[in-house]
Amino acid sequence: MKYTQLGRTGLKVSRLVLGTMNFGPQTDEADSHAIMDAALAAGINYFDTANVYGWGEDKGRTESILGTWFAKGGERRDKVVLATKVYGNMGADGEAWPNHDKLSAVNIRRAVEASLKRLQTDYIDVYQFHHIDRSTPFEEIWQAVDVLIQQGKILYVGSSNFPGYKIAQANEIAARRGGTIGLVSEQCLYNLAERRAEMEVIPAAQEYGLGVIPWSPLHGGLLGGVIKKEVTGGRRASGRAADTLADPTARAQIQAYEDLLDKHGIEPGEAALAWLLTRPGITGPIVGPRTAGQLESALRAVELELSDELLTGLDEIFPGPGPSPEAFAW
Repeated sequence: MKYTQLGRTGLKVSRLVLGTMNFGPQTDEADSHAIMDAALAAGINYFDTANVYGWGEDKGRTESILGTWFAKGGERRDKVVLATKVYGNMGADGEAWPNHDKLSAVNIRRAVEASLKRLQTDYIDVYQFHHIDRSTPFEEIWQAVDVLIQQGKILYVGSSNFPGYKIAQANEIAARRGGTIGLVSEQCLYNLAERRAEMEVIPAAQEYGLGVIPWSPLHGGLLGGVIKKEVTGGRRASGRAADTLADPTARAQIQAYEDLLDKHGIEPGEAALAWLLTRPGITGPIVGPRTAGQLESALRAVELELSDELLTGLDEIFPGPGPSPEAFAW
């Protein structure tokens, strides 16, 4: 496994991030524990979760699965850089009681305590805001963060799904207040087929020293060889991938992508991950395996070298927006 610093911090994290969203809803506890053991054995030390994972009546279930894994000992907790998130409504019935969601100081405090209990740990390495809160000023958010850092309950703070201007606003206010170093990471939707983050989010993250953690690196399976799987295995696309492939132009684009990688003898999913690892400012993509086999495939991407010819071909199929502001100015 290869490692890098998380943004401007001294924290060393693996170039692949283990996403746990499937733990509980699609992968049972025993298999989830086996995948985490395999990830740790392979050198992945950055594990990502969220308080809402488990979904519906099972919100919090994923954190609890991590907690029972940590409780097995064997230095599991000590070896893991643990990241979780706050923002979502934790009510099982889908309706939040006032102050039981978003980023008020009241909810941040409540959510941290609940996550710590489910995770069976006394601290969270990277506590992430899952979404912007248009109703809560950053002065209040940073005050709540300062208290939690002083108490030793969180060490760093990151964002997820933030636009570039909110990354700037959050860190400028943190700098004026002193104390906390502000946001150190941003999780955003970013992959070959979805490159809008290159316009503002990634440049803002680089300017302020945030590590960028792309989620959905295979774009809902679209970049994982979906057409080839239809032809050879009869597995039909579903969700976002199926919706995209219904468009003939988009289907032709994905076919060109798979044909290019077939020419180079590289599996599409592994190439999509390896491409992200070549991008400026990227710490490492989140991989969310449902099975041990999917984890093994992701691990191969870390050692995969993409030729200049292949990178050029990928850019031709999936052109990015170009540098900001020239891409939308002159």
